[in-house]
Amino acid sequence: MSAFKRKRGGQAHVGKKAKKVKFVADGGEAAVEAEQEKRNEVTIPAPVSRGKWTNKERVLIFSSRGINFRTRHLMQDLRTMMPHSKADTKMDRKDKLFVVNEVCEIKNCNKCLFFEGGKLIYIIVSSAVHTLAELKMTGNCLKGSRPLLSFDPKFDKEPHYALLKELFTQTFSTPRYHPKSQPFVDHVFTFTIADNRIWFRNYQIIEEDASLVEVGPRFVLNLIKVFQGSFGGPTLYENPDFQSPNMHRREIRLAAAARVREKQMVKEMQKMKRTEAKEDLARDVTADVFLTPADEKPVHIQTEAPEPKMVKKNKHKAFKRQRMARR
Repeated sequence: MSAFKRKRGGQAHVGKKAKKVKFVADGGEAAVEAEQEKRNEVTIPAPVSRGKWTNKERVLIFSSRGINFRTRHLMQDLRTMMPHSKADTKMDRKDKLFVVNEVCEIKNCNKCLFFEGGKLIYIIVSSAVHTLAELKMTGNCLKGSRPLLSFDPKFDKEPHYALLKELFTQTFSTPRYHPKSQPFVDHVFTFTIADNRIWFRNYQIIEEDASLVEVGPRFVLNLIKVFQGSFGGPTLYENPDFQSPNMHRREIRLAAAARVREKQMVKEMQKMKRTEAKEDLARDVTADVFLTPADEKPVHIQTEAPEPKMVKKNKHKAFKRQRMARR
């Protein structure tokens, strides 16, 4: 077999295909390529928010040991709704509350939601808590979206409610251009005052008709005190209507003891009535029903001695003669 000899003179191999180049006069090739690029081009929209993240609000959400499952689920729901929040491990019960400030400094957080207690939640004192998994509402919203905050008009009438409004605004509002937030507003946080308590609700905004559908969670806040500092300091406001859990439980026990004493007194009264009824039944009550009172006789006083009676002698003999005569 003879070796393949390469031909000179610029001739190409038989197996290779020659490139076909199409020339168009007057710059028509550039116009065709531009139109083809426009057809195949994928347009990427510009980002919605081109601003800079300036509000460095960070909220630390954690609790002490000994909380129940409902409080733990509420904490998880708040962390889900607030993209600017951070979590931390549970704090020991023996530690004082001022330790929370040190934990916030370590975590580089300037706000804190701290949950403490078993049956009741302190710092945020909640008496009615319902989590997202428990409610099973039909509403839904995007995770990490920024909420609108809606406050009751009563927040502007009293100074301590105005302080709470500012505190809630700084805590629950998602900072603009936050890295973990979404550039959408599709739900509303409402704070309503009723029965001297603050009621929290979360609603979804429907795009079609701007109606509201509840998402959850929901809880009720009861104000105890407002301090000037973080977890301490001079007291700016104290709720006169607040009743501590110990006093509430004491009143419940006293009310239960009063009910027991009342039942015992009723039993004693019934027992006394039974003994009196037995004594009355010992004599016949109807014995004197048919007795008529006799006529009163005039009192006769004898001033003279009575005459002596005549006694017949041998009276039995006279009766004997009469019997014999009848025979």
